[in-house]
Amino acid sequence: MMHQQGSLMPSLLSGVFCQCRSTDTHPGADPGGGGRVPPSVPPSDASPSKPVTQQSASGVWHTDEGEHPCDICGGSEQEHRLKVLFQVLDVNGDGGICVNDLTIGLKKLGVHRTEHELMKIVKAGDKDLDGQLDFEEFVHYLRDHEKKLRLVFKSLDRKNDGRIDSQEIMQSLRDLGVNISEEQAEKILRSMDKNGTMTIDWNEWRDYHLLHPADNIPEIILYWKHSSIFDVGESLMVPDEFTAEEKKMGMLWRHLVAGGGAGAVSRTCTAPLDRLKVLMQVHSSKSNSMRIAGGFSQMIREGGVRSLWRGNGINVLKIAPESAIKFVAYEQIKRLMGSNQETLGITERLLAGSLAGAIVQSSIYPMEVLKTRLALRKTGQYSGLQDCAKHIFQREGVAAFYKGYIPNMLGIIPYAGIDLAVYETLKNSWLQNYATDSADPGVFVLLACGTTSSTCGQLASYPLALVRTRMQAQASLGGGPQMTMTGLFRHIIRTEGAIGLYRGLAPNFMKVIPSVSISYVVYEYLKITLGVQSK
Repeated sequence: MMHQQGSLMPSLLSGVFCQCRSTDTHPGADPGGGGRVPPSVPPSDASPSKPVTQQSASGVWHTDEGEHPCDICGGSEQEHRLKVLFQVLDVNGDGGICVNDLTIGLKKLGVHRTEHELMKIVKAGDKDLDGQLDFEEFVHYLRDHEKKLRLVFKSLDRKNDGRIDSQEIMQSLRDLGVNISEEQAEKILRSMDKNGTMTIDWNEWRDYHLLHPADNIPEIILYWKHSSIFDVGESLMVPDEFTAEEKKMGMLWRHLVAGGGAGAVSRTCTAPLDRLKVLMQVHSSKSNSMRIAGGFSQMIREGGVRSLWRGNGINVLKIAPESAIKFVAYEQIKRLMGSNQETLGITERLLAGSLAGAIVQSSIYPMEVLKTRLALRKTGQYSGLQDCAKHIFQREGVAAFYKGYIPNMLGIIPYAGIDLAVYETLKNSWLQNYATDSADPGVFVLLACGTTSSTCGQLASYPLALVRTRMQAQASLGGGPQMTMTGLFRHIIRTEGAIGLYRGLAPNFMKVIPSVSISYVVYEYLKITLGVQSK
């Protein structure tokens, strides 16, 4: 079916994005070079009611010495061809392309897509959410999508010869943890190969995928893993995706163990800042301002240097159940959602990740309460973790282990949502503005995007985290009123102002960069030790 696409579609698309070649016409010199002279389509033929005929499309674009660059570069020809394609697809001539228009228009061009695929195209480009693409949205979608496709093409073109063969597809996917057979790779090639060479050049790749939603290979290549690489002491982050091959080979659990070990070292190294944050959240106020240097001095005076690590033991202990429960819950929720994709869309990830976060928080929440109480304890108050749990149970009952549970649950959505949204925005911005030869961002870009998005997520959910901590600590303060979540919010705003909701923010952010740096170094070391394949 897809071979019919060679009739008219390339003739229109080849001229849509002019990429002038230099005098070097070697096929590997510029895989984005277009490769064919686009036909001239008279304006009178742009009407959907008239068939658009294809003219000669032979030759390559180049500029000879002393000649002007090709006319399309001026912009008017390029815009004309875009308008022609838009008018062909705008079947009812109402100035907008809807799913029905795409279905009929693409069939006229010999291109067949499912309704689900066409809905994804419209959804991806529809900025004003009116259910159709106007001319500006159509152009923006094509340009953005074409740039991403070029990056994926260059990533797959290992030999840099301007063509992709089955071995290159197999190797690129193998590097991502997806093993396919040569037969499967050849099947992928045949779906795009119009001239029977069993290789794909840029034109074939672009023509197949340009009016096709990013899926399969492009989706996998452009997908960046980020959450397992670093640990910022929070458990609200949406889990990573793992391929079927990674699960089958046991790489999944090695990744989790490496991530857990990195998190343990990272949390231990930054524990003094974490304890200071908790003390400032609970004890600092307008009348009792606690500074960073003063807070450290107070902790050391009260309990010595070792007191800086109070509460760290259980913070490290909860990493294992936290990671395991979150991963299992995430996979089960994906299954219940009916998703069999290797990588989910951002909305599905947010939904599945938030639900998984709610499940894991419900499971380990008593450990969160214990961590707060141990961090706040005075010297000699508890002999250890077990003694602390026993005291809370005897004096306050089981309900005490779930104090602050509601604000903690409410914090999951803003944290996970903003983390994912900022990460996707930064990723797309990097791909749009800085990616040239590959869709692989490199470790420093990946860490910067992940750190920034996680920090934004923490900032958005911080007031809820502060109220949660105060509710967890209320009974240990002695004599203080036992306030509800809304009561605490009102009390803080009334007595301290909005700034009171951000007590302890400075040490919280101070630990982000060392946390990320330490966990990354340890993670990479443990990956090598455990035999985890690098991506």
